[in-house]
Amino acid sequence: MSTTTTVTVTGMSCGHCAASVREEITEIPGVRAVEVDLTSGTVTIDSDSVVESSAIRSAVEDAGYQLAS
Repeated sequence: MSTTTTVTVTGMSCGHCAASVREEITEIPGVRAVEVDLTSGTVTIDSDSVVESSAIRSAVEDAGYQLAS
């Protein structure tokens, strides 16, 4: 079963930003794909199971960005 999670990340402004966020989130166990929309800041995560929001937050912060509240 596949799960899709969508979050909004603030502060991304270029392809390098998106790549950093994508790279960190991809390292979360179970994550299969990460799509980043720079215009809206939306990050869509496809995973094998539900990903803990704390893991997503940590990955985004490791990339140097913040989740929108």
